[in-house]
Amino acid sequence: MSIHSVKRAHTHLAWDNRIPPVIHVQSGDTVTFDCLDASNGQITKESTTETIRSLVFSQLDQVSGPVYVQGAAPGDTLQVEVLSVDTADWGWTGIIPGFGLLHDEFPEPKLKIWTLDKEGGYAWFDEGRGMRVRLRPFAGEMGVAPGKNGAFSTIPPLCTGGNIDTRHVCAGSTLYLPVEVDGALFSIGDGHAAQGDGEVCGTAIETPMKVTVRLSVVKDKGYVKTPHFEVPQSNFAVGEAYYCTTGVDSDVGAATRGAVRHMIEFLGVEYGLGREEAYMLCSVAGDLRMHEVVDMPNYVIGMMMPRSVLSLR
Repeated sequence: MSIHSVKRAHTHLAWDNRIPPVIHVQSGDTVTFDCLDASNGQITKESTTETIRSLVFSQLDQVSGPVYVQGAAPGDTLQVEVLSVDTADWGWTGIIPGFGLLHDEFPEPKLKIWTLDKEGGYAWFDEGRGMRVRLRPFAGEMGVAPGKNGAFSTIPPLCTGGNIDTRHVCAGSTLYLPVEVDGALFSIGDGHAAQGDGEVCGTAIETPMKVTVRLSVVKDKGYVKTPHFEVPQSNFAVGEAYYCTTGVDSDVGAATRGAVRHMIEFLGVEYGLGREEAYMLCSVAGDLRMHEVVDMPNYVIGMMMPRSVLSLR
């Protein structure tokens, strides 16, 4: 296995299978990405709310890559093991007019610059009031190129991943992505120091980051048609080991149904359950989560199954 790096300048602003890869790696290799924040460097620690007014929206949410993984072919699954996520010592959260779940109620821009206490593992929201946020760094964007030709925005999530903004996929977690093109063409970006499920105002604690992942081709997970992920028990975002399937759709109901269907299929393939058995197990043990609700037009809904339910296999 080899270790590779993707530099900060190696970015793109669309998911497009015509974009040439910046590096080629073998299955099982490790890659470190040096990523700017989601503003593509337009916001700095010295910025003010006026910076929000002048943002060039077309330059937001760039991703680093793509990386060609040898041996990956349509129908395979790309396994992405998140080994480490290292943020900068600062971050930002913004209210961007026209963006966010309640954008009609918050028409004015607002910017908050955070100081990140990486050693202590938190950032003060309001020190005078004793309000602080625990740091839970992860990459909001992780995806592979769609098989369909064309340039697709990096802002809405796709069935091939992208802007899934799922806080549980942090260091120690493993993401599974459906491969639709030769080489998979994996990219990553959108560093977050902390985020709640849903990212309701449209931004997390956005921050530059260095993230290291191991990329492996898996041939026997044909049921992975949207992003799936595994969360270890040590993951501080949930506190218990989970396997999660997702639904990605412009209709939140359809995304929710998709997440459940994909879990039923997973339980059938991996554990031999009939559809009715799996459906009942989802009802009594599975947790539905709204992972991403602001990057329109698509929602990401997760069905999270505790590993403790499946531990006697």
